[in-house]
Amino acid sequence: MAVPSWLERLRAAGKTALVQDGKRKIHYLFEDGKEMAEEYDIKTGQLISRKWREKNTLGGTGKWQVEVGEPTSPLLGALESELITESSTNPIFMRKDTLSSFQWRIRNLPYPKEVYSVSVEEEQRCCVIRTTNKKYYKKFSIPDLDRYHLPLDAAALSFTHANNTLIITYQKPKEILAAEEQLQKELKKIKAANSGDGDCKTQ
Repeated sequence: MAVPSWLERLRAAGKTALVQDGKRKIHYLFEDGKEMAEEYDIKTGQLISRKWREKNTLGGTGKWQVEVGEPTSPLLGALESELITESSTNPIFMRKDTLSSFQWRIRNLPYPKEVYSVSVEEEQRCCVIRTTNKKYYKKFSIPDLDRYHLPLDAAALSFTHANNTLIITYQKPKEILAAEEQLQKELKKIKAANSGDGDCKTQ
């Protein structure tokens, strides 16, 4: 069964924990040099963000790639205000999970709900958003399902639209819910440094 393999990788990774601002921050360092950083809400255990980083071709440290949470803005304040205003109307795609589902939000989509269709492409292992007015098209994968080698299930997928935002929900399969529960128990065992305590404690 493939489910333990990803859990085993997480268990084998070097882990550092920090508790700060009501969040438990976990940093993973894998054998292949890849890094993963996660933030969880301490009260609910809900995942707030997940980022990945790996070495670039020259062996230096690459940039963080956001998988879950607010995307890092390419506009770092150095650009003129006209450019910032212009780009703020573009659709913004981000993932924001709940405890029981994977969830994506695409902001700045003003079209009514009946314009959208969201489907599963099983062979390509991705979900596809289409609009009948041809104004928006997006393919995205669910890395969690890939890591656990689980199939995509069209019945788990649903969407709604409100306040110019398309919200897509994919119910987590029971295998992932069970694995996440196990992982949370293990993460709580890591001795966490509190903000300002100096070095984080590594497992």
